[in-house]
Amino acid sequence: MPTVSHQTQNPDTSATNSSGIPVTIITGFLGSGKTTLLNHILTNQEGLKTAVLVNEFGEIGIDNELIVTTDENMVELSNGCVCCTINEDLVDAVHKILDRDEKVDYIVVETTGLADPLPVALTFLGTELRDMTRLDSIVTTVDCANFSLDLFNSEAAYSQIAYGDIILLNKTDLVEEAEVDALEVRIRDIKEGARLLRTQNSAVPLGLLLSVGLFESDKYFDSADSHAHHHHDHHDHSHDHGHHDHVCTPECDHDHDHGHHHHHSNHLENDGFMSISFQNDQPFAIRKFQYFLDNQLPVNVFRAKGILWFDESPLRHVFHLSGKRFTIDDSEWKPGEVKKNQLVLIGQNLDEETLRQQVENCFCLPSENRGKGFGA
Repeated sequence: MPTVSHQTQNPDTSATNSSGIPVTIITGFLGSGKTTLLNHILTNQEGLKTAVLVNEFGEIGIDNELIVTTDENMVELSNGCVCCTINEDLVDAVHKILDRDEKVDYIVVETTGLADPLPVALTFLGTELRDMTRLDSIVTTVDCANFSLDLFNSEAAYSQIAYGDIILLNKTDLVEEAEVDALEVRIRDIKEGARLLRTQNSAVPLGLLLSVGLFESDKYFDSADSHAHHHHDHHDHSHDHGHHDHVCTPECDHDHDHGHHHHHSNHLENDGFMSISFQNDQPFAIRKFQYFLDNQLPVNVFRAKGILWFDESPLRHVFHLSGKRFTIDDSEWKPGEVKKNQLVLIGQNLDEETLRQQVENCFCLPSENRGKGFGA
């Protein structure tokens, strides 16, 4: 597997680090199936101990039956795998995994749905991690029913495809085969040579995803003297990424050379994305929440997720919305878990004040208490 040499200033991309722990980066737009893919990997491995690095535990939604213990920033799983949260520094999170007494065989890193995967890849190539790991591939999940480039003019969504070594055309059961054919042609125009796999529920044989050796690091270094400006011109696409830097999310907010110049990005601002979070220790009224979903939720809310508590039900409800589709699955509350409502709405150019008022109206609260205990 090509990687950089030990000299950050002059990477030798012909070198191969065959002994390093393989790393797969999973990227993909909001609601495209990254979480489902992660659970598929964790529940279908045979003999592999994998570390999953995520931005926050709430993003991964690990199946409850896999969880053994939860410690600060770490989740132990019954199959020998481990999940570690990335707070501010991806490098530190990887070190935390590698320094454990129980060694892992594989590392999977999940980016957020609005992240450009390139800075994550460059972290493994341009820091001391290059001596301990080998970047195997970037896997991109694509929602065939809600193709993000049709819904949003998003630089991040474009980059996720442009840098994907493996692209999963997911949710093929929700659209006609002709639509998938047309989408495949469009994606090949963006990333010629990528491995395209058609999937439902992100289910794909792991032999096609892990240890495939598809990442080519020599494509990602235009010059040897700096990581401050990562060019995209080897993809020959029309987006002018030019000379702006690409790190915007907590898992990417790292310093490649451990100095004091962080790589920041304005692509979230360019794309107009924002998230609005709600938390309350009071239950929703089912009818009010249903009315909000059916009549008030704006079309520019593309993704929503949460743990919901309804006054009419003793159960814990997991809510996911992607595009125009949503699911609400119920289960028992976890032992010791405090009942509360937690909801995140993600979209473009949202009217935060109106949305907050509309969600607030869904709570079973006396009118004089409305607005209390409501947190961003």
